[in-house]
Amino acid sequence: MSLIIKRGDVPKTPHTEFYGRKFFLSLEEIHGTYGFSGAFSRKMHLRRYPTVQMEMPKLLSLSLTSPILQKAPLSPYHILTGKIPYQGTIERSRHCLLKGPSAAISVSKPDRTTGENEFFRNAEMHECLFVQEGNGVLASEYGDIEFKEKQYLVIPKGTTYQFRLSKRRAFFLIIESLYPIRFAPHYLNGEGQATLMSPVIETEIGMPVFKEPRDISGKFNILSKHNGGRVTKIVLGHHPFDLVGWEGALYPFSFDSSDHHSIAREIHTAPPVRQTFQAGNAPHSGFSICTFRAQVEGWNIKDVPAPYAHYNVDSDEMMFFSNTTYGARKGIVEPGSITFHPAGLPHSPHGDAAKESFKSRGKLSDYLAVMLDTFFESLLPTEKAQKFCDPRYPLSWAKAELGVVKE
Repeated sequence: MSLIIKRGDVPKTPHTEFYGRKFFLSLEEIHGTYGFSGAFSRKMHLRRYPTVQMEMPKLLSLSLTSPILQKAPLSPYHILTGKIPYQGTIERSRHCLLKGPSAAISVSKPDRTTGENEFFRNAEMHECLFVQEGNGVLASEYGDIEFKEKQYLVIPKGTTYQFRLSKRRAFFLIIESLYPIRFAPHYLNGEGQATLMSPVIETEIGMPVFKEPRDISGKFNILSKHNGGRVTKIVLGHHPFDLVGWEGALYPFSFDSSDHHSIAREIHTAPPVRQTFQAGNAPHSGFSICTFRAQVEGWNIKDVPAPYAHYNVDSDEMMFFSNTTYGARKGIVEPGSITFHPAGLPHSPHGDAAKESFKSRGKLSDYLAVMLDTFFESLLPTEKAQKFCDPRYPLSWAKAELGVVKE
């Protein structure tokens, strides 16, 4: 993140003696990326290091991954996440659906809030969550972020956090990344500001509201995800939200999908103009996240607003449909549907979508979807994905065009 911010009390000069509270020497921690060369924040703990464990670490039976689907043919997938039940907390109810070398895509549909003394820490992946349903507070050592539907929540690897739900249940799309998730570098100028041509503006993020340090002793369980989905319980004897202050460029933030300012042109716009975030080093590794939201469709008198068939041989594509008004998939998807189109297959609109899209020339669309495109990396469906798949999806184009397909 290009914005360096300061919250609470921190010393003017790093790595120097500092008393955030009278008589208590504040203890410094650097939360960093890319070793000592990436974005970081310096955190000042009230009086204890975050390493003071009160019990031996315990590997739990809980696993937050799913085996890759073996011996699966090259095929498009339609994952009906509406069939996934609401259960548990957001941390414990993740369903991993797609996995790749630097990305994992899951859905979590909790029906309860996290326990007061239980926390989560993703120790292996950075996270970007899209809030399909629900609202509440994302609480971390950095402070509180209020969230609502249709927002993104970006959480750096290693952040200790809780979700406090305001409603009985919620629905999250969870994108995990080996690399930090940020606004695409080509949207930023040399000073780190969003350019005047960018569809996103870095100052429109929601920042953590800092809270006073929790100077509390007790038993505080941190569920740490690591090594491919394993979960270890780490027990601290003090509350992990014990900072007197922090300063830096690495912290959780929110971004409302409505603040992605769509770029329109006279003819159909390709997905890159809808890019919101990026992870890794495009176009060599990692992925992009695009927001398909309301925009004026092409106004050329012969424009075809529906997307053309495309065959991006270096990118696997995942699309999460927040609503069902996306013209290319009308009548096919449900709210929360995920389509997965691997690079080895071209994909296109269904049936008469191209002709039907003529009606929307020059008009404001009202769809909302989140797309992930990989860079030279493959995603693979998991056994959990197969459990919630529409088995007839590969034949849905023939059915839409011909009305009938051979069983």
